[in-house]
Amino acid sequence: MIYEMRTYTLKPGGIAQYEANFAEALSHREKYSKLAAFWHTEIGPMNQVIHVWPYEDLEERTRIRAELAQDPNWPPRNEGLVLKMESEIYTPAEFMRPLGGDQALGSAYEMRIYTLLPGSIGEVLKRWAVAVPHREKYSPMAAGMYSEMGGLNKWVNIWPYKDLLERSKIREEAGKSEFWPPPTLEFLVEQENKILLPAAFSPMH
Repeated sequence: MIYEMRTYTLKPGGIAQYEANFAEALSHREKYSKLAAFWHTEIGPMNQVIHVWPYEDLEERTRIRAELAQDPNWPPRNEGLVLKMESEIYTPAEFMRPLGGDQALGSAYEMRIYTLLPGSIGEVLKRWAVAVPHREKYSPMAAGMYSEMGGLNKWVNIWPYKDLLERSKIREEAGKSEFWPPPTLEFLVEQENKILLPAAFSPMH
């Protein structure tokens, strides 16, 4: 399984219209494969939408995208809203549950993006595999995956919360555990995060 994460930067004020256009076209797109998640940024880089598409492998992605190119109902109407488009391919960690399906996990999602030293992802995954079960005593992890194509050496972990108050409370409680955070500071080059809100049509909400 692989996940394509597409991040679009929109014109200021364009999120509502873009999501409406996307929702209108989504039923046509899902004839080919299902959407896993759709969010827009609330805190962090502004005016971004992020949609995630699961595929069995790169061959399936190539085939489906070739079929989509012949469908007049996809992509959604742009209306000049999209300023920048990025696509990255991620491989899920072995301990990650699949993205997608109707999952009511939270009203706010935190996406944490860690850039790692080249060649360190194997050791990082080992240490996270030990720590995640202890962290999930406080709240579930929605995703943990590393980049294969696009921006390299990235480790993305996504956490759902009821709201930002719950996020603060859980992070404080989890930080008291001897198992959290995983001991990977030596491998980190850069860290960033985004607070995301799911669109009304997002399977993960």
